[in-house]
Parts: sequence; structure tokens; C-alpha cells
Amino acid sequence: MSCVMKQLILATLALLLPTLADATLPIVDHRIEAQIDPDQGTIAVRDTLTLPGERTDWTLLLHAGLEPEVVAGEAVITPSGTHGHLQRFRLRLESPTPVTLVYGGRIQHGREQITEGVGRTREWSRGSIEADGVFLDGASAWYPRIPDTLQTFELKVNLPSGWTAVSQGAGPGDPARGASTWTETHPQDDIYLIAGPFTPYHQAGPATEAQVYLRQPDPALAQRYLDATQAYIKLYSDLIGPYPFAKFALVENFWETGYGMPSFTLLGTRVIRLPFILNTSYPHEILHNWWGNSVYIETSGGNWSEGLTNYLADHLMREQAGEGWVYRREMLKRYADYVAEQADFPISAFRGRHNEASQAIGYGKSAMFFHMLRRQLGDETFTAGLRRFYADQRFSSAGFADLRHAFEQVSGRDLGDFFAIWTERVGAPGLSLGEVRVIPHGRGVLLTGRLEQTLTTAPFPLLVPVLVHQEQGPPLTLNVRLEAAEADFSLALDSAPLRIAVDPWFDVFRALHPGETPVTLSNLFGAERGLILYPARAPESLQRGYRQLAMSWQQGHPGWEVERDDRLTALPQDRPVWLLGWENRWLEHFAARTQGVQIEPAQRRLQLTGAAPLDGRAISPVLTAGDVQQPLGWLAVDDPAAIAGLARKLPHYGKYSYLTFTGSAPDNQIKGEWAAGDSQLVRWLGPRRELPPLTEPPALVP
Repeated sequence: MSCVMKQLILATLALLLPTLADATLPIVDHRIEAQIDPDQGTIAVRDTLTLPGERTDWTLLLHAGLEPEVVAGEAVITPSGTHGHLQRFRLRLESPTPVTLVYGGRIQHGREQITEGVGRTREWSRGSIEADGVFLDGASAWYPRIPDTLQTFELKVNLPSGWTAVSQGAGPGDPARGASTWTETHPQDDIYLIAGPFTPYHQAGPATEAQVYLRQPDPALAQRYLDATQAYIKLYSDLIGPYPFAKFALVENFWETGYGMPSFTLLGTRVIRLPFILNTSYPHEILHNWWGNSVYIETSGGNWSEGLTNYLADHLMREQAGEGWVYRREMLKRYADYVAEQADFPISAFRGRHNEASQAIGYGKSAMFFHMLRRQLGDETFTAGLRRFYADQRFSSAGFADLRHAFEQVSGRDLGDFFAIWTERVGAPGLSLGEVRVIPHGRGVLLTGRLEQTLTTAPFPLLVPVLVHQEQGPPLTLNVRLEAAEADFSLALDSAPLRIAVDPWFDVFRALHPGETPVTLSNLFGAERGLILYPARAPESLQRGYRQLAMSWQQGHPGWEVERDDRLTALPQDRPVWLLGWENRWLEHFAARTQGVQIEPAQRRLQLTGAAPLDGRAISPVLTAGDVQQPLGWLAVDDPAAIAGLARKLPHYGKYSYLTFTGSAPDNQIKGEWAAGDSQLVRWLGPRRELPPLTEPPALVP
């Protein structure tokens, strides 16, 4: 499931009980029959537990107010304390036989807001039974939650007519008979119970069954997800190993979520219908059934799962489209924009995403770690390491040490330093291209040069591609091992070198140079301090809306100030600035710093380079200008009703330099980035000329 929710569950349990360091956890088997009344928000449960080993004393957690009783088996249960919505019990066995508990009561918690950055929030719940649907997991403790154990179960859920329950494993049986039944024999770290008035869709496949549960019938939408499910499961089964569960299901939630559980994903109504989800978030959630949901994350080490899943899902989809280098550049830029020095931490300290900085490290830097490992080992060995790791650790807990062991076994290499440095150290190395010389050599020339790491700390182990274009003939690539502060390289050429580019496909986790990436919204949203100026000359309704937007973005970010535009005599030069409104007195200053964009405030007209003019009374433009050292942003609306939507949506468009929206929702119409130029890592040795587009190395394939 989502890292944030898992961390909230684990944090709550940690307050109540010590955590075992042993990665081999005991397994508790549950035989559960549950009766749910959505209108009343209540659940009644009968659970027969088979507890492992000879241990006689167990501590378990249940939601407060469920009042458990022992009705079969020789055991005594007594309350032993509370923590928030959870109640702790002591279960003492008088003989090693299964114990049956009955309990029931109301579970209903509202959604809470989690702030993740400027203008970015999302909802989560401790669990709820409502007339709209049911969402229960370990945080709600709807079943006896025994910390430091894994679970197997058979779950039978009785629901109102027309409702279906979804959980892990095989099911749902025949809900038309009044009950949904799910069975999971593989050890699980949680038991989920999701229910609603679903229309189910099923499709058998060679590896597993694809399922879709929608709150309103939509056969065409369901078929797209069924087909995508089978395609992704085949891709990852071929790449990693057999799919571990009896099904994979897309389940529509009754509020907007993006959760991945073992053998199903729980997505909100709006999310499911976004056209890009099938090629972005959906493969990510399916892949979690290998990483995180069947190979578990060892709690004593870092969360490797999100970085590896990001690399083999989000990154791989872009790589297959020929845009892997673009995605890697985006990850490097996100780290540069959002990870301030005081917010940095090593990959091994990542537990779950809670803001932009933690995402940039736990998802982005971690994915780049796996990419660099792949480049060090080669595709064939890297894939063999993935398969070895999965085969060795399936349905057990694993950490970075287990990953290292698997890759060492298949490569025959000692990867200790590589893993230790990249998972334990903070920061990103800088690269520079030193002196380059061209020396006559036989019938051709010898190109020599030097790469340097610009650091105040010890060097990182790097394998740096250097691309050389010749005046005649194809470009050549040289991989330079840069494990010290500097390394020399040489390359014999048949023709004179025309251009050198260091790390042109962004294969190395490093600091970006000016010119490698354009200014985007993330430069503004990631800044710790800045200024937002709303227009004094705007009509009252617009001025009020702009000020509310500014205040919402300022919330929780004390380094940002909000001011009216007529109270400044000059724009500051030392921090990012947002300008709001066509009426903003500083708009002409902004326009002068754009890349060829024409802005005519009096006519409310805008023209992007190479495009037709746009009427500012029909669109809401959002543009950036300046540079990454001092980015500027401007947004304007004609309809005040569009402001609230922009305030909510724009922080999710951080990788773009310019956008336009229409309507009051508002709906995105145009989006893009300004062109990037050459940086200090590019050296022209001959006359500049138009070169063919770069083609990065082939995508990872099974």
C-alpha cells in the first residue's frame, strides 16, 4: 500500500510495542467471518486464530470499543491499555490450540489531510465503514493486530445485497449469495477489507486472473484495465519471476486515493479515468506485488522498494518510449529543486514519502542508484540479480544487504563500497570537464581529456559516459571510471572530434549545471524562500482570489512572503518571485525575461514561440522565466472561479515551464518546457552545426 499509510501504521505500533530486529517473523493464521452494516458503520467478527510456536503470552491490538471475547479455545483475554483509537489486550493461552474471538462495534474515521509541499495535500483515513463504502486495514485494527507477525487468512464477509468485498488473494467466491470469500496462503504484513456496491469484471490470463471493480458500470474502461493488467504482469513475470498472487484487481475507492496493496490497487474515481494512469501509476502499483508486497521491506533498513519500483515501472515506461534520459533528468532536477542541504538524508534512512524532498530521495535518488548499478553490471547481469533477489527473498523481509548479496552472487564482484557509499552518504557529486587535447595519431587523432568531481567531501564511485561526435563517421561513447577526484581519458578517432558531451543521457546521479535543464515550476515550489505579489489594480473579486491562492501556498512555508505589487519599488534579485494577474505592475519586467514569449497585458494576449496568439480572456496562462538561480513565475485568470483549481493543481505540474488552462475547473490544454542549452559539460572542438537527435542506449528488456 502507500508508503505514508504503512509508516503511519508502523509508527503507531512502535509506540505501543517493541519491534523485533529478526527479519523472520512468526505467522498467524486467521479464519474470519465478518458481518458489515455500512449504514450503521459497524462490523461484527468471529476470528479463529492459530498462533505459532510454544509461546503462551501474546499482545494484540484492536480498534477501541470492539470488546473481544474468547468463545472457543483455552485462553484468557484482558485489556492492558489504550493509545488513541487502539486498545491493547493480553491474550494468554492455556493450551496450544486455536483460539476463537468474537467482537464488534463501530469503526468510522474521517479523512485527514497530509501536507506534502507547497499547495500539495492528500487524504488518508484510519479506516471507515460508511454508506458509500468500506476501507479497513491495519491502522484501523479491525482484526487482531499482533505486531511483528505476518498473516495468512480466510476471510468471509457478509454484506448488503449488491455489495462486494475485496481483499488479498483468491476470491471473491459468489457475492450474489450474500458473502464475499477471500483466501491468502502467502504470509502478509496486513489484511485489507475493502467493500462497496461494485460492478465486477474478470479476465483469465496465463499467469493470473485480472479483475476490475467499478462503482458504476463501464465495460470499456474495465476492458482497458483488464488488458493492461495482463500485459504488465507478463512483462514483470518475464523480467523478475512468476507473479506471486492469484489475481490482480483494480478497485475504485469512494475517495481519491492511489494505494497499492498485495494483489490489488485502490484508486479514486477521478484517478482511474485520467488517460495517462494506465501508462504511469498503474504499472507502478502492479510492480509493487513483486517489490514490497511479496518481498517485504526490512524495517531495520531503508525502504529500497519505492526506488526499485520507480525504476522498473515509471522509468522503464519512459525508457521504452525513448525518454528514459528525460525522466532521469527530471529526477535530478527534482532533487536539486526540493532537497535543501538541511533536508538531505541517505537512501538507507528513507522509510516513506511525506514531502517533495523525501520523494526526491526515496523514489528519485534511489532509482538513480539502481540505474547506476545497472550501468556498472550490464543489462544481462542486472536482470539476473533482480531474479536472484526475488527468488531468494520471496515472502520474506529484505534490505539493501540482501540486494547487494544477490547482485554480488550473479556478478562475481564485490559491491560493498558501491552500496555503502551510495546508500549511506548524502549529497550529489558535481562533474566538470577539464582540459581537452587533440593529438595527431597515425591516420587519425587521439582525443584526451580529464573528468573531475567537484566536491568538498570524498569522491563517489562513478561510471561516466562521454559522447564524442566526429566530423565524419558515427558518434562514439567512452565510459570513464571516475572513482577518485579526477580521471583522465583518451579515445582514438578516425576523424577530427567535433563535440564532446559528458553524461549526455543523465546516467549519473549528480548536480546539474546551468543550461542542462530549463526553469520550471519546481524551481519555485521547491524554494525555501520567495515572494508572491498579487495585483492592486485587479477587480476586488480577482484580488481576493489571488491573495487566497498566495496565502494557501505560503501556509507552512515561513520563508515565503505575500505582498501587494504596488508596495515594492523594485523586484528582489535574491529569491524566486511569483507574479499574479494580468494587472500585475511587474508583468512587463517578467515578459522581458521570457524566452521569446510575447505578452501583451493591455490586450490580454499571449503568444508562445512558434504558436498562434492566445486570448487571455479564454485561458489561464502559467509561465516561468528567469533562470534556476532566480526563477520567476506568472499566472493569470479571467474568471476568479479558476483560481482555487490552479492553487490545487499547479504544484503537481512542477516539471513544466509553461501551461495554459481553460474553464473554471480549470482543465489543462497546453504544457511544455523551455528548451535547454549546452552546459559546462559540453565542449565544441569544431564548428557548431545541427546534429542528429541523440538516441540513448536500449531499454531494459526481459
